[in-house]
Amino acid sequence: MRNYVLRKPFLLSAGWPRRLTVPQFTVVTGFLIIVIGTLLLATPICSHQNVGLWEAFFTATSAVTVTGLSIIDIGIDLTLLGQIVLAIMLLIGGLGLMAITTFLQGFVVSGTELRCRLDRGKTLDEFGVGGVGRTFRGIALTAAIVILVGATVLYCFGFTDISNTGERFWASLFHSISAYNNAGFALWSDSMERYRSNYVVQLVVIMLIILGGLGWRVTSDLWINKNYFSFKKLSLHTRLVLRTSFILVIVGFLGLLITESLFQDGFFSTVNLNERLLSAIFQSVSSRTAGFNNMPISIDTISDSGLLLLMTLMFIGASPGGTGGGIKTTTITVLMAATRSILRGQNEIVIRNRQIGDKVVLKALGITVGSLLCVLSMALLLSMTTNFGGKESFSFLEMLFTCISAFATVGFDLGVTKDLGHLGQFVLIVGMFVGRLGILLFLSAIWQAFNRGRYQRQNRIGYPRADLYV
Repeated sequence: MRNYVLRKPFLLSAGWPRRLTVPQFTVVTGFLIIVIGTLLLATPICSHQNVGLWEAFFTATSAVTVTGLSIIDIGIDLTLLGQIVLAIMLLIGGLGLMAITTFLQGFVVSGTELRCRLDRGKTLDEFGVGGVGRTFRGIALTAAIVILVGATVLYCFGFTDISNTGERFWASLFHSISAYNNAGFALWSDSMERYRSNYVVQLVVIMLIILGGLGWRVTSDLWINKNYFSFKKLSLHTRLVLRTSFILVIVGFLGLLITESLFQDGFFSTVNLNERLLSAIFQSVSSRTAGFNNMPISIDTISDSGLLLLMTLMFIGASPGGTGGGIKTTTITVLMAATRSILRGQNEIVIRNRQIGDKVVLKALGITVGSLLCVLSMALLLSMTTNFGGKESFSFLEMLFTCISAFATVGFDLGVTKDLGHLGQFVLIVGMFVGRLGILLFLSAIWQAFNRGRYQRQNRIGYPRADLYV
């Protein structure tokens, strides 16, 4: 009896993975991957002396969350092995931390009861992945084909200025991985600025970003209907994603072209029309969670209206199931449709002759409100931490831009990240982690932790309706 009492805490701690729900398991797995990546990047064989545990921790978090924010120079501070480790973390984060986690949980969590399977399905739906097994193999195969094709084109026609074949091969493969996973990591400190006039590099990176951001459901639907391709044959989800993505790219392109052309002291005043057009389309695509830049991004080179436009595109982000972040294109589409229905006095929300359920609308509203509160909280904490521990002070616009960039896993930086203190950088670390997992999933994991992971029974009591003026 005495031995049992002494061993009871160890017995309880040994079975903790089996008591975790899928959201909690995902949070724990993501954190463990970041820790492993941190320890690897901090070793002398992966990095040089100026990369300590903190720099490795920030970089590993940014890689797993496919953000692209960095406080080190990837091409200089990391060795070739360190860059390979970074690329592997980009693949893990981009291909779907949720799908990998759910697959691994099958070896840890016992039982295949209906509730467990429903929990997994619900969590995968939060992330935008339709399942594991065959679906995950399809995701991995599609990613491998697209990345290899992109790397081949970059090697043969893009990075032709790199004379060393080994360096050109690695640069092509690394940037193809980074672009498809919407990560924004580059081996050069100026990102893609040196290839601003190289149409092959710009167009290949743009296509990789778009393909990675569309999501598995869209690419799968397009592949299934490849022989009799018709817009009407595609699912409603695919049509909305394609249409919304196209509209956002055009709006971003025209918006940046107009705002920056009117900004007399900005970057566009120093380049010709062709470079303006290419930079505008590239930044419009990249701002939706990729993070590459072919023009200097700072508060001095871009107008305030241009920064506001970039923040809007960053906050919306990519599509469900894609490698990007943000609140997603379908979320903003549902909210716009709900607004249109209210203006028309309709009781139902209809998109393309299809009625949208109330749960979808509530979920879209919850994602948007939760994301806004998270970003504002990050900006508030960041403004507080810059008062002590930071190297210099920044404007609120710079801090808000950085917070949205971190939460939406974009990676655009106005020169703020490196000069923040550890407290400010930790705020960005938490924001990147929460933004990649999804605000609803993260809050669900916390809620279940406080409720000891128990499922709450559905309340069968009905309440009378009441009018509320809003």
